[in-house]
Amino acid sequence: MSILNKIFGDANEKYLKKLQPLIDKINSFEPTLESFSNEKLKEKTKEFKERLEKGEILNDILPEAFALVREAAKRTLGQRHFDCQLIGGIVLDQGRIAEMKTGEGKTLAATLPLYLNALGGKGCHLITVNDYLARRDTVWMGQIYHLLGLSTGCLNHDQSFLYDPDYKKPGEEKDKTRDELGSFRVVEDFLRPVSRKEAYLADITYGTNNEFGFDYLRDNMVYDLASQSQRGFNYAIVDEVDSILIDEARTPLIISAPDIESSKWYQEFARIIPKLNSKTDYEIDEKMKAATLTEEGINKIEKILGMGNIYEERGIKYLHHLEQALRAEALFKRDKDYVVKDGQILIVDEFTGRLMPGRRWSGGLHQAIEAKEGVKVQPESLTLASITFQNYFRTYQKLAGMTGTAATSAEEFDKVYGLEVIIVPTNEPMIRKDLADRVYKTENGKFEALVREIKARQLKGQPVLVGTTSIEKNEYLGKLLNREGVPHQILNAKHHQREGEIIAQAGRQGAVTVATNMAGRGVDIILGGNPPDEKGAKEVVELGGLQVIGTERHEARRIDNQLRGRSGRQGDPGCSEFFVSLEDDLLRIFGSDRIQSLMNVLKIPEDQPIEANLVSNAIESAQSKIEGMNFDLRKHILEYDDVMNKHREVIYKKRREILEKAQNANLKSQILEMVKKAGYTEEDYQKKEKEVGEENMRQIEKIISLRTLDMLWMEHLESMEHLRDSVRLRAYGQRDPLVEYKNEGHKMFRQLLSMLESNIAQTIFKVSLVPRTAEAPVVSSSAPNYAAGARSKNKPGRNDPCPCGKINSKTGQPMKYKKCCWPKYG
Repeated sequence: MSILNKIFGDANEKYLKKLQPLIDKINSFEPTLESFSNEKLKEKTKEFKERLEKGEILNDILPEAFALVREAAKRTLGQRHFDCQLIGGIVLDQGRIAEMKTGEGKTLAATLPLYLNALGGKGCHLITVNDYLARRDTVWMGQIYHLLGLSTGCLNHDQSFLYDPDYKKPGEEKDKTRDELGSFRVVEDFLRPVSRKEAYLADITYGTNNEFGFDYLRDNMVYDLASQSQRGFNYAIVDEVDSILIDEARTPLIISAPDIESSKWYQEFARIIPKLNSKTDYEIDEKMKAATLTEEGINKIEKILGMGNIYEERGIKYLHHLEQALRAEALFKRDKDYVVKDGQILIVDEFTGRLMPGRRWSGGLHQAIEAKEGVKVQPESLTLASITFQNYFRTYQKLAGMTGTAATSAEEFDKVYGLEVIIVPTNEPMIRKDLADRVYKTENGKFEALVREIKARQLKGQPVLVGTTSIEKNEYLGKLLNREGVPHQILNAKHHQREGEIIAQAGRQGAVTVATNMAGRGVDIILGGNPPDEKGAKEVVELGGLQVIGTERHEARRIDNQLRGRSGRQGDPGCSEFFVSLEDDLLRIFGSDRIQSLMNVLKIPEDQPIEANLVSNAIESAQSKIEGMNFDLRKHILEYDDVMNKHREVIYKKRREILEKAQNANLKSQILEMVKKAGYTEEDYQKKEKEVGEENMRQIEKIISLRTLDMLWMEHLESMEHLRDSVRLRAYGQRDPLVEYKNEGHKMFRQLLSMLESNIAQTIFKVSLVPRTAEAPVVSSSAPNYAAGARSKNKPGRNDPCPCGKINSKTGQPMKYKKCCWPKYG
C-alpha cells in the first residue's frame, strides 16, 4: 500500500463502500419479486418505460430494475447474480470500467445495465471480441431479456440474427442443453436470420467491434437513408475492453477499393530481396520494426537490375516499396505475424493470437508478403472510408467496459476515453499461487524443462493449461509433447466455437491444453469439466487445481495477467508460473546483457533455471518500456486521427443533410444557391430541369451531390495520408510534425469545401440522360463516354493526361486525370 493510500484511504474501497446501501436496496426487492408470475415480470418493464416517459431518470428505477433482472436470470438460467455482480452492473451503468476477475460472471453482470439502459428505447450495444461470443451471449442471455419483454439482436460477419425461441421451436431437450452448456455451446435454433437494420432496431444488440465500426463507415457511404443500418449511439458496454480499446486501437478500420494504379513490382522484389546480405546490405531495428537499405545494398540492387542510378531511373516510390519488401522478408515471420490459408495472407493479432480476416497491412507491405509467400498478389487499395476504434467508441453518449485486467492500463483509459477503472471484489477469496519465473539460458533448454514439467503433472492427473505467444511456438511445443507421448489439445484461435468447447474441458483430470494466449477466451474453465462434475472437481482440487504455465513473457503485463487469471476462479485452488529464456524476444531485444554474462560466468547448464531479482527486474523493466512505447504510439495515432476526425464529422454531417433534404424534397433550394454562386442563373437551372424532367432532376441533384462529396473526400483521405508521411521530415527543421499536419490539413480541407459547391453546380449542367432500357434511364455527362452509362474500353488511367485537355498552370504540362476530371466522373 502506498503512503498516500495510508493517509487518505484507498479510493476504490471508498467507492465500493458508497455502493453498499444501493446493493441492500436491490436485495430488499427480492422477496416481493419471487412471488410475481412471468407475465407480471413482463408488465414491470412496461411500467418502467411509462415512469421514464413521465420524467423519472434511470437512477430512480435502478434498484427495482436490477432486482427484476436477477429474478428473470434465476427463472431462465438458474443463476442468481451475486452481490459482486450487482456492483459490477452499477459500475457499468455509471459509464466506468469494471475490472472483474476471470470466472466472476461478467457476461451475466452486463445484463443488469443493458436492460436498464434499453428501457429508454434508444438501443444498447454489447461489443465483444469474436462472432462466436456474440452468438453465444445472444442465445444464453437472450432468454432473460425475452422473459422481460425486450428484443435481442446479434451481428456476425455477413449475418445478423434476432433471438427468437419460436423460430424453430426447439424442444425441452435443446432448452436444457442451452441452460447447462450455454457458457460454451451455441444452440443456433434460437437465432432467426434478419436484416442488419432489424438487428440494430432490437432493444439490445450483441456484436463485434469490427462489425459495429464497419457498419458505421458503410452507413456513411449509402445513397439512401433507408439503406442505413445503425440508429444512433446511446449506450455501449465493451467486453474485454482492454483488448478492444487498447490492443486493437493501433489498427484503424478501413474500407477500400482496388486502385487501378497498383504497383506491378512485387514479384520483382521477391526475386531481389533474398539475394541481399543481412550483415552488409541492410540494417534491421527490431524495436521499431524497421529495415533500411545501406549504400552497399542499393549498389547491389542497381547491379542486379542493370541500372546506373535507381533514384533517377525508378524514383523514391520504387525504393519505398522495395524497403517494405525488405521488412516483409526480414521482420515478418510466417506462423508468427501471419499465416497462409486458402491462398491468402491472414494477419495474426500480436496480442490475442487470433487471425484477422479482412485486415491488410498498408503501404505495400501486405503485397510484399504475398509475393514472398508465392500467393496471388492482390492490387493495392484506395481508401474510401476510415476511422480508429478510439474515435468510433467516443461517439457513444455513454460508454462502459469490463475485463479481468484493466488496472495496469487505468491511466490510458482515463486520458483517452475519460473512463475510470473500478476493481470489483471477487465473490470468493483468491487462493491461486503465482510462482516466480523460471529463467533458462537458452530456448531449447527452456522447452526441454517445460515438457518434463507438463509430463510430470499430467502423470499425476493435474490439469495443465499452457499459454504460448505465437502459433509457431504452439505447434513446436505440440510436436515435443507428441514425441514424449503426452496426450494434449492444441488451440490456435482459428475456430472460436470449437475452441470454446475444448477450453471448457481444460479443467478435467489429466487434461493438457496448449493454447495461444487468448484462444478460447470468454469461456470459463471449471475444475472437473463442464457441465460441472462434483466428484471430478473434488479430485482435481486435491491435486492442486489448474496449473497455468506461460512459455514466455508477453510485451504487456495485462496479457500475462489474463493467462494467470484462467486459474483460481471462484475461490478454486490453482497455480501459475512462467518459463522464460534469455533468447526470448522480450529479453533479447529489450533486456540486459548483464544477465547473459552472469549465466556464462556461473556456467549454468541450459536446462537449469535461475530465480534472481536481477532477472525479474529486467523483465519488469522491459515490459514497462514497451507498454510506454505502445501507449505513445497509440496516442500518436489518435492525435493524427483527431485531425481527420474533425474533417470526417463535417463531411458525414453534410452527407446526412443531403440525404435528409433529398428525402424531404428540400434539396433543390440548396442546389439553386450553389448554381448561382457558380455563375449560373435560375433560368439556366429551370431550363436544365425541363430538359431532363422534374423527377429525374431530383435524382440527379442527390446523386451528383453525394458522388462529388465522396470523390473529393476519397482524394482528401489519400492526400492526408501523403501529408502525414511528408511532415515527419519537418522535424529535422525543428518544426512539430503534428502542428504542421494540423495546419496543412486544415488548408486542404477548406480547399475541399470551397471546391465542393462549384463542382456540384458545374457537373449538374454537364449531365444528360442516356437511356439503357425503356424503364431505366441513366445519368450521363457531356464529358467523354467513360464518365457514365456504358464505360469505354479506352478509359484513361489515373496518371494519364486528362482527355478534357486542361493544362496545369504551374508546370505547363497537361493535368493528370486523377487531379482533374476523375473526382467528378470516376
